Amino acid sequence: MSKTLYRILTWLSPSYPVGAFAYSHGIEWAVETGTIKDEESLVKWIAPIIQFGGGWTDAVLFKLTYEAACDIERVREFNEQALALAPSRERLLETRSQGTAFLKTTLKAWPWSNSQEITSHLGSDVAYPVAVAIAAHGHGIPLAMAMPAYLHGITANLVSAGVRLVPLGQTVGQRTIARFEPIIEKVSECAITSELRHLGGIAIQSDIAAMNHETQYTRLFRS
Repeated sequence: MSKTLYRILTWLSPSYPVGAFAYSHGIEWAVETGTIKDEESLVKWIAPIIQFGGGWTDAVLFKLTYEAACDIERVREFNEQALALAPSRERLLETRSQGTAFLKTTLKAWPWSNSQEITSHLGSDVAYPVAVAIAAHGHGIPLAMAMPAYLHGITANLVSAGVRLVPLGQTVGQRTIARFEPIIEKVSECAITSELRHLGGIAIQSDIAAMNHETQYTRLFRS
């Protein structure tokens, strides 16, 4: 196994301590209202997020940050954009908490040559796609490998939230993840060739769900 594959698999594993399990990206509200109730409705909810919503926005930011990783000022600009584009308070908490936690662990266990220099310029709040992108670049992980791995991690976490909330069985969860293979492949290919003008998302229902989740009466997840 190559070192690059080993590292990206480790970083995007559910066991990596970024607290991803605590965030549902608004899925908890969708389950509460009955919008998500089975495998099909879960797929229909997550697919637009990956193709047009937060997943796509993250993918474009990931690509832009990766390519600008040697320019600290540009990386800082992309991080500020990533934080500013969060459509709700809890989405901001989600990307900021995971990104900061990712860097905290990675700097201790997997530092790279200029890791301290670049992270010191980003401040205390780092968006998740920015954090993973600079680490991937610093370790020489090819963008074509890192991008689908990152999108798979997002998808797997959303499916896991749905499995726990509906609830659905683990087999259904794995079947759902399998259905996203061609979607992740296509989104990855598009994101790798994207430019700054492609930044932005239109998964409005998901964004509204995230806002409604902020005042949901009973909650298991932080977003």
